[in-house]
Amino acid sequence: MREFRDHASSYLSSGEPLAVRRHGRVIGFYFPVKQKNDTEELRAALRDLSESLAELRRESGLSEEELVRELVPREHESPGS
Repeated sequence: MREFRDHASSYLSSGEPLAVRRHGRVIGFYFPVKQKNDTEELRAALRDLSESLAELRRESGLSEEELVRELVPREHESPGS
């Protein structure tokens, strides 16, 4: 997180999708969308997201369901539960 904050300007201007981590855990993703053609750029960003999630699954060895449990906060859990 600190690295992202310290280098946010260069990361965001690079136009590359990235995962934001805190203490080694992915806490979010950034997928740039250019304004030129919103629909096409959004589709491209979603393809990048799909590829990034597939790579994350391969690297982590998690199933799709396990990855969702890791990335999507549960409504009735306190942080750190």
